[in-house]
Amino acid sequence: MSSLIKHKARQLLVVDDEYFNFEILKAGLASIFDLSYADSGKSCLASAIANPPDIILLDVCMPGLDGYDTCRILKHTPETKDIPVVMISGLESELEQQAGFDAGCDAYVVKPFSIAVLREKINNIV
Repeated sequence: MSSLIKHKARQLLVVDDEYFNFEILKAGLASIFDLSYADSGKSCLASAIANPPDIILLDVCMPGLDGYDTCRILKHTPETKDIPVVMISGLESELEQQAGFDAGCDAYVVKPFSIAVLREKINNIV
């Protein structure tokens, strides 16, 4: 029975300095993921090490440690290097997207996006 509980919901960590964005993602993804929230790159790193999620949705533009630096650190930390990262940003240029992939993200989603498209990208990764 415990194996059924483990497979019930995948863990998804949303990292965004705007709590409202977490609420929007929660409304669209809570039926298939168990969501948790971090409001900064620093809190993302602590959370990902303490309770590793199956995937991280990471905002690019945050004060302090931005999404690119947070992703680089995640991918160079032994405890978190294998956690898939999907960067989410309003920055849509090819240069910005390439910076995300250079930092180690597994996918880059441009705002605004459809929840259905985001779900599909996540499901293809995890």
